[in-house]
Amino acid sequence: RQFGIHSAMPCRTAQRLCPEAIFLPPRFEVYKAVSQQIMAIFRAHTDIVEPLSLDEAYLDVSAVVHNLEEAAQLAQKIKQQIFDATKLTASAGVSFSKSLSKAASDANKPDGLTVISLQQAPVFLEALPVDQFFGVGKVTAARLRQAGIETGADLKRLGEEPLRALLGKYGSHLYRLACAEDDRPVEPTRERKSVGKEVTFERDLVDRHRMEEILERLALSLIHI
Repeated sequence: RQFGIHSAMPCRTAQRLCPEAIFLPPRFEVYKAVSQQIMAIFRAHTDIVEPLSLDEAYLDVSAVVHNLEEAAQLAQKIKQQIFDATKLTASAGVSFSKSLSKAASDANKPDGLTVISLQQAPVFLEALPVDQFFGVGKVTAARLRQAGIETGADLKRLGEEPLRALLGKYGSHLYRLACAEDDRPVEPTRERKSVGKEVTFERDLVDRHRMEEILERLALSLIHI
C-alpha cells in the first residue's frame, strides 16, 4: 500500500514543435520549497517515505491502513491536502508493490487515483506497454520492440531466460515485474551512489578553454552538494 506521485519533453524539442512558445526561466528555489511542503504532508501520515524526485515519492502506509480501500481513502486525503497547501494536483497510485503503485500513478494523470489489487494486477500488467515498466528507458524499449515485445503479456510469454539473454540481469527483474513479483521495500534512506551538476547553454560551445573553465566550476560546485 504505497503512494506514487509524479512528466517530460526536452525544451529544444518543444521549441522545434512550437516555435511561438514562450519559455519562462526555471525557479528551482520555488520548486524545492513546494517539494518540501509536499514531503512534509507525506511524512505527517507515515515515516516510511522514499523520495524519487522533487514531486514523486513512495509511501508505505501499511502501519496506518488495513486494506487497499483504506489506502485509497488516505491517498485521496493526501491529494486534497497537497491541493489545499499548494494548489497543485497530484496523481496517486495505490497497490501492493512499488512497481505497481508507480505504474498506477501514471495511469490517470494529471489528477488521478488508481488502485490495483492483487486480483487486478495480472490484467493490468499484461496490457501495460513495455516502456511503462519501471526502469525501461528508450534504448531498452527499442530492443524489446525489435524482438517483438510490446506489452507485459509479451514479456510473460517470452519467459525469464530469453529476457535474461536479451537484457542480462535486468531481464530477470523485468520478467518478475511483469508477473507482479516485486518485494522491494520502501526505503526512507538510501545510499547515495552518484552526484551530478549540469548547465545548458543557448548555443553549443566550441572553445576548449571555455569548456574546461566551466567543467572546473561544475566540478567544484559538487563539493557543496
